[in-house]
Amino acid sequence: MQQIGKRPILRARTSNTAQPEASAPRRDPAPSKWAYRYHRLRLRPGYRNFVRLGLPLCVAALVAGIYFAQSDNRAKTVAAWQQARAQLETRPEFMVNVMAIDGASDATAAAIREVLPVDLPVSSFDLDLEAMRQTVESLDAVKTASLAVRTGNLLQIDVYERVPAVVWRHHEGMELRDDAGHRVAAVEDRNAYPHLPLIAGMGAQDQVAEALQVIAAAAPIADRVQGLVRMGERRWDVVLQTGQRIMLPVDAPVTALERVVILDRAQDILNRDVMAVDMRLSYRPTVRLGEAAREDIRKINEIEFGGQR
Repeated sequence: MQQIGKRPILRARTSNTAQPEASAPRRDPAPSKWAYRYHRLRLRPGYRNFVRLGLPLCVAALVAGIYFAQSDNRAKTVAAWQQARAQLETRPEFMVNVMAIDGASDATAAAIREVLPVDLPVSSFDLDLEAMRQTVESLDAVKTASLAVRTGNLLQIDVYERVPAVVWRHHEGMELRDDAGHRVAAVEDRNAYPHLPLIAGMGAQDQVAEALQVIAAAAPIADRVQGLVRMGERRWDVVLQTGQRIMLPVDAPVTALERVVILDRAQDILNRDVMAVDMRLSYRPTVRLGEAAREDIRKINEIEFGGQR
């Protein structure tokens, strides 16, 4: 720029650079509607869980379904599984070699070994302990039993036997019964159990608890008692060794027997010629005399009445 006089002279500057053309329209940075929805879908927990777990499981299930659709593949898989299981179950640490029975008599232990046909050694996986327990408890002499596989390859059987309380005589023979009336064992000889009281009659096995109460009440005359007889499946008769009977009522038989014991202490009634003491009517006890006593009374009556004539 040169100054001429006081006014500056402006000169146009020329350049060889070409003027830029109009720029292309700028792209909108906002996502499309579908892209936005897909982006929001990927942020959901359910979608993430499906991609991480659901999709691989579906693919695995599809592959397994295609593989097991062929019968040969299924057979091979089952055979391999059975072989692996058999190898595991027959390992030495899982084998049972010894069976021990505690709490049982020799006869009961022999019966248990007979009803449990276990061929030792056997895998502990092949033992159904619950079914074996029920089989052992099905024996008459066994009240409860417990089975367990212990360390040392041992099958332990703990038995709690029933305790005989009475000997029950019936038309087919004799049996031992516990205090609940449950059968314990058959008896061939009564003299093999002289310490157990004897009961007889139909229905006596169902009233063992009451019979034991009557026997306990007869303790003062226990040396004379031979046994109890159930009459009509309703009441008891106490049979003495002399053949005498104490006929007890249906209700409160213990109380009635205690009255007879007191009467015997006071008047020695059981040592007299008495065939039976009838207590079936509690308000009117009756004594049935023997043949000799009746004959003596008859003679006395004849003398008394004859003298009056």
